[in-house]
Amino acid sequence: MSKPIYILNGPNLNRLGIREPAIYGRTTLAEVEAKCRAAAPGQTIVFRQSNREYEIIDWVHEAIDEGSGLIINPAAFTFTSMAIMDALKMFPGPLIELHISNIHKREPIYHKSYVSPVATAVIAGLGTNGYPIAVRAMLDMIDQPASTP
Repeated sequence: MSKPIYILNGPNLNRLGIREPAIYGRTTLAEVEAKCRAAAPGQTIVFRQSNREYEIIDWVHEAIDEGSGLIINPAAFTFTSMAIMDALKMFPGPLIELHISNIHKREPIYHKSYVSPVATAVIAGLGTNGYPIAVRAMLDMIDQPASTP
């Protein structure tokens, strides 16, 4: 069995299902986690959410040491946290930046990601269905490291 895939979620994602459903849908974070686990049977997944920047950084450090791949939805920290970006730069494996909404279709404040320049891939605008898609893509990247850019 390979090392775990880390899926990290940033601020306010614990409110999925009730927070701005017109943008984020009605699926809860617990349902998102179940979709991720179903997309990778037999694969260990570490699934976490925090509203605290330092905790996300600590989890990125843990993923650097323990993980085979990292999927992150940094939420608002995408546009504000150089500290998370610096931590992500150290991750040696494939890294997917994930957003539920299409951040490029939203207000201009959401257009400049600090994460995108260090990510292997970006998924945005697929709703919560983007999560299992990201997990399947991550499994492919882990299995085929030569094809990872």
